[in-house]
Formats: sequence, structure tokens, C-alpha cells
Amino acid sequence: MNSRKGNFFIYFIVVILPVIILGTYYFFDILKENDLERKKDALWVASIYQKNWDQFISETTTSLDILSLSAMENIDSPKKMEPLLMKVNQNDPRYGGLYLLNENGNLLTGSVPLRNEDDFSKLPFIKEVINTKDTIISEHEEILKNNQRIVGIARPVLDENGELKAILIADLRIDYMRNLMKVLTPETKLYVVNGGKSAILEMNVTNNEIDEHNTHWVTSQMDRIPWSIKVKIADRNNKQIGKTLGKVLFIILVITHILYLLIEYLLLRRFAHKERRQNELQKLELVGSLAASTAHEIRNPLTGVKGLIQLLGEKYTDQEDRFYFDVINSELKRINEIVSEFLILGKPTAQVTNNINIAETLKELKPLIISEGNSQNVECNFQLSSEPIIVTCVKDELKQVILNLTKNAFESFEKPGILEIKLLHQDKDFCKLEISDTGKGIPKDELGNIFVPFYTSKETGTGLGLVICKRIINSFGGSILIESKEKMGTTVSITLPIVK
Repeated sequence: MNSRKGNFFIYFIVVILPVIILGTYYFFDILKENDLERKKDALWVASIYQKNWDQFISETTTSLDILSLSAMENIDSPKKMEPLLMKVNQNDPRYGGLYLLNENGNLLTGSVPLRNEDDFSKLPFIKEVINTKDTIISEHEEILKNNQRIVGIARPVLDENGELKAILIADLRIDYMRNLMKVLTPETKLYVVNGGKSAILEMNVTNNEIDEHNTHWVTSQMDRIPWSIKVKIADRNNKQIGKTLGKVLFIILVITHILYLLIEYLLLRRFAHKERRQNELQKLELVGSLAASTAHEIRNPLTGVKGLIQLLGEKYTDQEDRFYFDVINSELKRINEIVSEFLILGKPTAQVTNNINIAETLKELKPLIISEGNSQNVECNFQLSSEPIIVTCVKDELKQVILNLTKNAFESFEKPGILEIKLLHQDKDFCKLEISDTGKGIPKDELGNIFVPFYTSKETGTGLGLVICKRIINSFGGSILIESKEKMGTTVSITLPIVK
């Protein structure tokens, strides 16, 4: 039950929570990106129409400039201008009508009779032309008798002295301009605003939308006239947003599930390692208890056998008999050593420990180790700290570990070599004892089994020496690590906590 709760907690932390957080973040990021993209598209559309309108006004102004030359030549006989105005009107669909006024704004002639009765002099933009002597476009739309909606543009006709002689008016058809815009983007919602901020031309727009807040629209100012074009930003494409968010969530889910499986795998390995270690400790404890009880049972008859062999050895002094007795004594000695190791393996974990200067302990063992090295033709080098290194341990058991490890090192030499023993501070809390040799090393396939009880590569070994060493070091709160390369040598590293 706890395992299921633990798995759900990990799944919630590694998968569900990141999906919620990252999904929310990317959702708003996608919305922001979508808003910027739609605004960018609207600005692009507005800039296109702004350029078209500026070109449209520029072409109209150029056309009126050409007509003004003819008007100046026929200023005294304006009726001669009528055919020209009609021809231009018929050839260019942008015009709803072309008219020639005198300097006071009264109608002289026109291409169509739709505005013959109009009093042009009262129109605001005509008054402005008379006052400014500049080309002016009307700020308001007008509706002709045929219900055609137009916007007027007036161009003054000046003499050589800059005096106003006449005024040319062109009625620009709003429907023509709307149709021109629909060719480019028929679905776009936009409207044109004059200098007075009034809408004079709309496309796909209702009055309610024109009154909408400015954040829904983008504006592009015209260059030729004080007008602007407002284009509505397109609505969000929820389907596209959902599709993009779905892809992002899918990627997040894949990554988080991979991470979750990896964590579960590591936790499972850790649990399996912990369980295996506990099983090994339980087995070792069981083996130790069995070994201790067995050792006591063996030692009693062994003592008797040994005594009887000594008595028989005194009775039979023949050389051949002595040889057999020596073999028997040697084997009894070996049995006794095995029994001693059994007893050590079966000792309880509760021990009486003391604070020991490990450097002094090594100095005490130094003559023994050097003597053994000389007999094996092995050079022994010691690098010991000059400062005391105090650890909490059982001194005799620590000596047993060091002698056992050096004995293994000496047995690994097939030719003369070097044995190095180093004692140094690893950090402020631990010290490290290294025993390195240049012997034959341990094969890679055997290195993983060296701490398995009763596993040995020696013909006369019990497979308990390193097991006992590890158990002793672990009981002191330390650790033991063995590194080895075949034909290059072995290094045993013992780490022990320092007494502060």
C-alpha cells in the first residue's frame, strides 16, 4: 500500500505537476504568440491598403493636375472642357463625376448633370480650397441623386501669378474603392477614418464594431492625406491553438514519462541493492552463528586429537613416521586456523572499542610486515602521517585486518615487487589507509565475488578472510574498497571516521 502511494506521489511530482505547470505556461505563451501573429498580419494588411490608398490619391491628383492645364487654356470658354471631362469620367471608373468651378465656387461645367443644382460654394472643402489655394479632399461622404456615395477632391487652377482662376472637382466613388479593397482581402474587416476621426468607408464592418475598443484594431496612417485605415485583428483560431497546445503537451508527457520511468528504474535498482545487501547480511549472520557453534564443537575433540598425536609422536621416532606426524600436525594447525576464523566470523557485533592512534598501530606492525616482505623479496614502503590520527576501534581486530590484507598482498607476488602502505587524511571527518601491491592482481570476473563468504581462488583458502575484514571495518563505521587490474596490482582502500 505504501509502495503504491509512493509511486503515485512520484508520478504526481514528475508527471502531473510538470504537465500542469508547463502546460499552463505554454498555453499562455501560445496565446501571446498567436496574438502577436494576428496583430502582425493585421498591420501588414493595413500597410498594404495604406499604400494602395496613397497611390490612388496620388494618381487622382496627377490626373487633376493634367486637367488643370487644359482648364487654364479654356478658362474663358469653360464649355470646351465638358467633352474632356466626360471622356476622362467615362474612361476611369473611379470617378462619379468631374466638375469645373469658377474662382468663387460656382459650377461652370461638368461631366454628369447629377450635381448641376448643387451650390458648391457652400461645401467646407471648397471654401478651404479658395482660402488655401491647395488641393483638398472632403472629410465627409456625400450621396448623389442616383444614391451613389462619393468623396470629393478639389484641385485649384492657378495662373502664373498664383491667383485662383478655377477649381476642378473629382467625385471619387466609394463603392469603387470598396470593390478595389475586396479584391485583395475579401474577408478582412476594416474602415477608413478621415481627419475628423469619422468613418467614411467600411468593409465587412457594422456600426457596433466601429465603436469597439481600439485594442481590437490596428491603425495605419496615410501619407498623402490626413486619413488612416483601421483593420480589425482576426479572431483567435481556437482549433489551431488547441492543435499546437496538444503537440506541446504530448512532448511534455513523453519527456516526463521517460523521466518517471528512469526514476522508477533507479529506485528499483536501489531497492534491489538494499534488499540484496540485507540478504547478504542475514546470510552472513546466519553463517557466523552456525560457524561459531560448529567451531566450538570441533575444537573440543580437536584438542584431544592434537594431544594424542603429540604422545604418539614421542613414541614413534622413525624418520618415516616423523614425516607422517609432521603432515598430521600441519593439517591440524590448518584446521585450528579455520576454526579460529569461524569464531571471529561468529562474534557478536557488540564490542568494546577504544580511541586508537592508527599511525602508532601501523608503526607497531611495521617490523613484522618488513620482515615478511624481506622473506618474500618484496620492498615495503610506508607513508604515515606525522600527526596522530585517532579512530574508534578494537586495536587487535584492526591489526588482524592489516595483517590479513598484507598477507594477501604478499601471496599475490610471483616475482619481486613493491608493497606500499599509506595513511592520510581524506578530509576533516575521515582518514584513508591504502595498501597497494604490484602483484598479479585479481581477474575482473573474480573481483565482484571477493566479499562472498567461502569464495576463494586459493587452493588452501577458506574464503572467509576478506569477509571477516569487511565485517570488522564496517563495525567501526568505515568502508573497504578493493581495486585491481590483472598483471598490474591491487589497491585496498580502508576509510575510517576520525575522532574529533
